[in-house]
Amino acid sequence: MAADNCENNEVFKAVRVEKFGDPSVLELKDIKEWALEKDEVLVKLHAVGVNPVDTYIRSGAYSRLPRLPYTPGGDGAGVVEKVGEGVEKVKVGDRVWLSGSVAGTYAQKTKAKESNCHILPEIVSYAQGAAINVPYATAYRALFVRGKGKEKKEGEKLKVLIHGGSGGVGIAAIQLSVDAGFEVFATAGSEEGIELMKKQGAHHTYNHRENNYNKQIQTDSKDGVDMIVEMLANVNLDTDINLLRRGGVVLVVGNRGTVEINPRGLMGREADIRGVALSLSSPEERKEIDDAIQDGLQRGALKPVIGEERKLADVSQAHVDILTTRRLGKMVLVPWE
Repeated sequence: MAADNCENNEVFKAVRVEKFGDPSVLELKDIKEWALEKDEVLVKLHAVGVNPVDTYIRSGAYSRLPRLPYTPGGDGAGVVEKVGEGVEKVKVGDRVWLSGSVAGTYAQKTKAKESNCHILPEIVSYAQGAAINVPYATAYRALFVRGKGKEKKEGEKLKVLIHGGSGGVGIAAIQLSVDAGFEVFATAGSEEGIELMKKQGAHHTYNHRENNYNKQIQTDSKDGVDMIVEMLANVNLDTDINLLRRGGVVLVVGNRGTVEINPRGLMGREADIRGVALSLSSPEERKEIDDAIQDGLQRGALKPVIGEERKLADVSQAHVDILTTRRLGKMVLVPWE
């Protein structure tokens, strides 16, 4: 996402934010196509991913805010329309998914750095392509950069608990964990969510609305889990600590409030709580993440699940619903309908 410099080229639709605020500040407007700088690519978007972080930025309640006005979003998939000087990785006509954008993706077109354009395998749809970046990159960073995923020894099966396993990041975390050979414990809030997690390969599934589900996890995991991917730390963090084995780690991906914990649980296990922020990835870490995701997509090990497709014009309601309603899979916007 970024503020824009345009030249007198083709006009297309894009969501614009002139001031930070509630979802009503999201306005669909006509804008002119940009001039491409060196190493930039113009992409005609066929699908756009919606993430909770987009709502935090739009509201102004985020640590790093774009210069106004701006177009939200960094996730999308489409076809390369033009390439700037020096671009060699992709060519006009290539199907691509994006791991970032110079101009924002809540639009019919966007421009992105060549390094953020990745060939979209034919087995992956545009909607699935729009569901890759934030969910899969966040899950990978949690498991293998901030977490213990790389510490797995030959013959060892790490145990990972994934809260919110039926959502975008949760599904990605399950698929990445299964592909890595971990034993996967996962929670959801509905029977539909439970079934979806099983389809992704989760070995043990739990409905977090049921009483004593944590005790069942303790029983099934025996001596506890090595990692917990936590989507709602303000609700679960205190009980998460008691589910860890010695040396285990809680990886905080999401949080919506304050929480009180008893540090003795950490002390007795020599356990850790670690924050996860995709935006803090170094260039080397980001390349590792993108390469791993691309490999998983090509092998068919990673398959984004789409929960809902909406028109780009419905973006304001999408920003309401992504925070207030429970859904399975990823929400995407379709720009050309």
